[in-house]
Amino acid sequence: MSGGWRLRILHRTQVRYQGPVRASYNEARMTPRALPRQSVVDTEVRADIPVRIWTYRDYWGTEVCSFDIQAPHEELEILARATVETRPAPRPGRPLSWTALRERAADGGLLEFLGPTPRTAITAELAETARQRIADADPLEAAGEIVSWVNQRVAYVQGATEVQTGAQEAWDMGEGVCQDMAHLTVALLREVGLPARYVSGYLHPMAAAKPGDEMEGESHAWVEYWNGEWIACDPTNLAQVGERHVVVAVGRDYGDVPPLKGIYRGAPNSNMKVGVTVTRLA
Repeated sequence: MSGGWRLRILHRTQVRYQGPVRASYNEARMTPRALPRQSVVDTEVRADIPVRIWTYRDYWGTEVCSFDIQAPHEELEILARATVETRPAPRPGRPLSWTALRERAADGGLLEFLGPTPRTAITAELAETARQRIADADPLEAAGEIVSWVNQRVAYVQGATEVQTGAQEAWDMGEGVCQDMAHLTVALLREVGLPARYVSGYLHPMAAAKPGDEMEGESHAWVEYWNGEWIACDPTNLAQVGERHVVVAVGRDYGDVPPLKGIYRGAPNSNMKVGVTVTRLA
């Protein structure tokens, strides 16, 4: 696999309930996808409580591990392991014109990636500013301008926002994390006419990592926009999406791709602790 990396990902999630839980129902989206740019060597998702795990693919093509626990419990730990081989991102093909893009995007599933969602809604004023900013650009130039604009506008500040924070809030605050920058980029791309989707996955933080380099991190979020093909961009790092990035899920926004979601009966609240380790193996 010339020019590629082999990565091992360990994703550990610990949930502690504030009291006994009689039952819980859980969905984990932590399994990397098989794609032209990445090959999945092996994967495993398991809970520390013996339970049968069912897998299926959701509407967006993400593999979901679903399980329920009927025995009383106060803690739950989920461990996801994966080994993935990644390749450099292909160079974009010849871009479509705006006219051709609009014609092809007006029909079919791309429409789902053109409209706003609660997390990607922005004001009419900001949308108009974006359209004016890329007025003389072709689609690829427009996307590049928007990604750079978001990176300059929003400073990466851990803990500045919450999981429910929307694109407009991130713009107004000028602070956020990768999720916020991805939501804002998606929102602006859609407003100028480019179908765009939210991508969830993992990132090895070291661009020059060597085999054996292990780093602690978190789940990462970036963006793909459509111009005859899906083209990935990372507004948080302004880095090319390639060997360091591992795709797990895509959707309209974070609400379609959360690594873990579920419901439970019992304790009034819970706390979650997440740890991710990404190691370059080769």
